[in-house]
Amino acid sequence: MKEIITQFSASSRHTSGYPVSCAGMAALEFRLENTDPGSAARAGTITTDHGTIQTPIFMPVGTAGSVKAVTQQQLVSDVKAQIILGNTYHLYLRPGLEVLERAGGLHRFNGWAKPILTDSGGYQVFSLAGTRIIREEGVTFQSHIDGSRHLFSPENVMDIQRIIGGDIIMAFDECPPGGSDYTYARTSMELTHRWLDRCWERFHNTPDKYGYTQNLFPIVQGGTFKDLRKASCEYVAAKNATGNAIGGLSVGEPEPVMYEICDWCCQHLPAEKPRYLMGVGTPWNILECIGMGVDMFDCVMPTRNGRNAMLFTTRGVLNIDNKKWEFDYSPIDEGLDCEVSQFYSKAYLRHLMKAKEFLGLTIASIHNLAFYLWLVRQAREHILQGDFAGWKTEMIERLRTKL
Repeated sequence: MKEIITQFSASSRHTSGYPVSCAGMAALEFRLENTDPGSAARAGTITTDHGTIQTPIFMPVGTAGSVKAVTQQQLVSDVKAQIILGNTYHLYLRPGLEVLERAGGLHRFNGWAKPILTDSGGYQVFSLAGTRIIREEGVTFQSHIDGSRHLFSPENVMDIQRIIGGDIIMAFDECPPGGSDYTYARTSMELTHRWLDRCWERFHNTPDKYGYTQNLFPIVQGGTFKDLRKASCEYVAAKNATGNAIGGLSVGEPEPVMYEICDWCCQHLPAEKPRYLMGVGTPWNILECIGMGVDMFDCVMPTRNGRNAMLFTTRGVLNIDNKKWEFDYSPIDEGLDCEVSQFYSKAYLRHLMKAKEFLGLTIASIHNLAFYLWLVRQAREHILQGDFAGWKTEMIERLRTKL
């Protein structure tokens, strides 16, 4: 088995020929516009060098530089996405840093002109439980592509994300598995904090690479233990970063526990900074957590579930594989302001899925993503109107309906 331990020298970051940031460029800004009187839900605007993001927002996941089965043009015109995610682990392994650096970063490589957030790869690395070794230095892991071995440390994960070029980049953290006991959760949290210090130092001692400002978000950990979560929130808040993330939820804990910890973290994170809840979740999860004060969400659920025939609609959840839709020639979702959802019928989409036509995967993915973006736009409107709490209760009941 080929063994490669990858590290980066400080000088290797400055040789691409692309411009680095200048002193006049502004860091990410967050303007809070309104808070719902009946909940902690907030509406705001995030400003980056690649454009503005109206919050609350859902961010489609583009793991390997693309949102599965959806083009960048469709993300803009049909989904109405304002920001997408890239995955450090996957992009580092393929296409690799040289390809991305020569292109001028992920924005130029995939043609996405709006903001990009890159995760640190921590979740993917730690999911490789049988092939990775955690040490103070970092994590040695085995590639799922060719079996080669690599090292992710706080320092080189910052360097990798500099090369990828996301507007928002995430600190390298350990994500403890769901159900971790107190001792493991505390040890993991303390390691995450030490790694955050190293990420913070590396980030602030390296320049922005491509002529626009990058922003580092720390991540709160601590399992399902409130005292640990509070300590982590305080540690993270002390960095005074441009935004903060809540990690380590939706990893197998019961839904009420996830809500309890999310709410607790929101109470202990700065109100003037955007709060990003990582990897959550269902439409009703998102509405509940918006009500707690979360501003940013990502999840693979809309695309993954769509490719497996589950559609989220303005009237509830349906499985398009079911025979009941065989002769239903009505639009996929008449209540959604998405041309794809109104143009194609349920019967036609069912046929495509049964025939395993690629077009079916694209239609289902676009529809589900457009629904998620519609949902957070609706939430924002009701926050601005001041009636979010009542609307949320009615909407969750409707969205959980099985059609």
